[in-house]
Amino acid sequence: MFEVRIQTHFSAAHHLRGYPGACSAVHGHNWEVEVAVQGRRLNETGILVDFRQLKDALREALVGIDHADLNELAVFKEQNPTSENIARFLYGKLSADLNSASYRVAAVTVRETPGSMASYWEDAER
Repeated sequence: MFEVRIQTHFSAAHHLRGYPGACSAVHGHNWEVEVAVQGRRLNETGILVDFRQLKDALREALVGIDHADLNELAVFKEQNPTSENIARFLYGKLSADLNSASYRVAAVTVRETPGSMASYWEDAER
C-alpha cells in the first residue's frame, strides 16, 4: 500500500455554540489541513497520484471556507464548526473529487493549533 500526503492552511473564524468556555465567543484560527491518499498501484510513471492534482483539489475544497466565518456557512448552521466537523466536511468534498479505482482519500486531519488536531476517515469499501 502506498500513501501520499499534502498539507496546506486556511484562516477562518468560528465559535462553538453551547460550549462552556471561551470558545463560545467568536475567534479565529490559522487552520492547517493534511490530506492522506492511499492506493495499491502506481501509474506507469511510478506515481500514486500527482501532488499537483491533490493540491488543486484541496485548494478548490477550501474555497468558501478560507477567510470566512464558518458558523455562517450552510454546512455549519446545524453543527458546530469544530476541527472534527471541518475534517469530515473536507473529507467528503475531497473524496467526491479524487477517489478513483487506483486510490482514495484515506484521511483528512485539521489542526486548529500546532498541538490540537482532529482526523476523519471512513473504512475502505474494498
